[in-house]
Amino acid sequence: MRKAKTIVLTFVLLTTGCGDFFDPQGGGGAAGTSGDPRFVADCGNGPLDTPRANCHPEPLESSGDPYADCVTRINQLRWECQCLPPLQRWSDAERCADQHSEYDSTRSPHSGFRDDICSPRGWAQNECPGWSSTQQVISGCLQAMWDEGPGEPYSAHGHYINMTNPSYSMVACGFYETPDGRFWSVQNFQ
Repeated sequence: MRKAKTIVLTFVLLTTGCGDFFDPQGGGGAAGTSGDPRFVADCGNGPLDTPRANCHPEPLESSGDPYADCVTRINQLRWECQCLPPLQRWSDAERCADQHSEYDSTRSPHSGFRDDICSPRGWAQNECPGWSSTQQVISGCLQAMWDEGPGEPYSAHGHYINMTNPSYSMVACGFYETPDGRFWSVQNFQ
């Protein structure tokens, strides 16, 4: 029965584009790894209840596609810090995420999400306002949000909670560069 569940899970992940990141039996890499050779955590025992203490995996080299790199970094944090399965890149929602980033850059974080300016927008949003580059968003801001860790109140831990919510299966990253060269980025989760 376990083998049948693994085959079904692997098939589902491969058909949704996640086979590159998560293989519960480690078939794509060393036993218990994500299958992505860049992800080094041993997660053979499955997801952890809480994240590993002081988990700061080295950011991966840029692929040249900040949208893909953003999703990969979120999945790297999920896997290496807590052995959580990957979120799928939600490409169909990236245009809306870009619009949120631009809209918020002249207002305040989450304004576009609150004002429901576009769709699909998802069920939750994290935001990185005014960073110096897309690489800083990916390596610095996403790490800072992960570092909030679990806990209460939600206002102090909400970014981490969004990144680890088991109800979400997809994430769309969006970016906008302001005229003064600052980058705003949102991550919409569904």
